[in-house]
Amino acid sequence: MDDEWQWQRLGSCRGMDSAVFFHPDGERNPSRSRRTEKAKQVCHSCPVMNECRRFALASREPFGVWGGLGESERRAILERQDLTDGRGMAAAG
Repeated sequence: MDDEWQWQRLGSCRGMDSAVFFHPDGERNPSRSRRTEKAKQVCHSCPVMNECRRFALASREPFGVWGGLGESERRAILERQDLTDGRGMAAAG
């Protein structure tokens, strides 16, 4: 099991304040946009960005910036996947 989580030890975000990646209650634009962009900059130079992104999508992580993707970006990817694999049929019908 430890090997499955090894990638997290290599993340550029390790040791950083989680407030960079997760919005505080009541945060609104433009503050939210600036924080999200700052988080994405960390992600885009991260050696495990793809592993992080896969984890967030597989676990359907609803909050924060993971693997360079914000909440709405991951939600859109998951919705497309759900439609493609038939899970979205009940919601669409």
